[in-house]
Amino acid sequence: MIDLRLLREDPDLVRASQRARGESDDVVDALLAADEERRAAVGAYEVLRAEQNQLGKRISKSTGDERAALLARTKELSAEVKAAQARVDEAEAGLRKAQMAVPNLIENAPPGGEDDYVVLREVGTPPAIDNPRDHLELGEALGAIDMERGAKVSGSRFYYLTGVGALLQLGLLQLAMQQAVEHGFIPMIPPVLVKPESMEGTGFLGSHASEVYRLEADDVFLVGTSEVPLAAYHSGEILDGLEEPRRYVGWSSCFRREAGSYGKDVRGIIRVHQFDKVEMFSYCRPEEAAAEHERLLGWEEEMLAKIEVPYRVIDVAGGDLGTSAARKFDCEAWVPSQGRYRELTSTSNCTTFQARRLGVRYRDAEGRPQVAATLNGTLATTRWIVAILENHQQPDGTVRVPKALQPFLGGRDLLG
Repeated sequence: MIDLRLLREDPDLVRASQRARGESDDVVDALLAADEERRAAVGAYEVLRAEQNQLGKRISKSTGDERAALLARTKELSAEVKAAQARVDEAEAGLRKAQMAVPNLIENAPPGGEDDYVVLREVGTPPAIDNPRDHLELGEALGAIDMERGAKVSGSRFYYLTGVGALLQLGLLQLAMQQAVEHGFIPMIPPVLVKPESMEGTGFLGSHASEVYRLEADDVFLVGTSEVPLAAYHSGEILDGLEEPRRYVGWSSCFRREAGSYGKDVRGIIRVHQFDKVEMFSYCRPEEAAAEHERLLGWEEEMLAKIEVPYRVIDVAGGDLGTSAARKFDCEAWVPSQGRYRELTSTSNCTTFQARRLGVRYRDAEGRPQVAATLNGTLATTRWIVAILENHQQPDGTVRVPKALQPFLGGRDLLG
């Protein structure tokens, strides 16, 4: 939810952000109109309430015909105040709906769409592998991935991680949690079913609603990332201090419908309906958000170094940002079987957008409540297995285990 004061002061800035996203700026005009309507409704209500208060004082001092006239006006005024309150309630509901339709303001993101990202750096050299096997062929040969039985039991885009595949994922996620805790993050295992207000507050019920699984009987949603319960953890609260960022790291299963992605990445575990993920989440003061964003990216790169795969960092273009993000960096690992980089991590600066929706605030130096900023970043996920298997494959079909993961796989340096 964007700041209404900013909207009133510089509506063209909000319009420019919409255009940079490749979206209509009509929602900005609709929000301006809704804001004006609400302020007019509140003003009319306050005038009537002021008259009502004055009448009460005059009645106590009046007698005779004057008192009778004032009492009659009081009765009329009571009905007018009630109607005015109803108009305020309606205008406030309209304003909230209009606010929810406007994405976050873009901050320094490159212009353009999905293919207009800017490569910030490339780290490592893609391995020279003749006729590389893809992760599924390798995983099946190692007894690590079973797509056939996953589809039999649950449908397409489901799978089993078996044997060393299960150990590889558990080790990867434990390594990520371990690193985060070393950097001062508070470890969390959050709920993966959340109320509508939590999902809406984080920005996942707008243009992304088709991606979300909903359990209609209970009116709850399965999360696609632990960002949602971590963001909602402090909803409606005022955080003490926040002189330093407050950081959490969540381990959860995640669920995505992958609506509209039919025909894309149907082979293997690149794009699936269920996966596990370790997610960093940070609350901080708005002026600290840009620096915190860089720190989250640094921790993602630290984790990628541990799995010893070549990767690149991209600055995602405005037209490819999610609703809540003002700016996003992705780390993409080299996938030999595809001869290209594929996303493994994302870190987004959501500025005050989510916190304003969820009512997360902190007290400044003068003790006044201010809206916090929120940020998130992937530290490890099931998809990382793709990059590990493919980049570390050997000519004989075995797979080398990165040194940092060896303790989690019984000290083995080779799989197969």
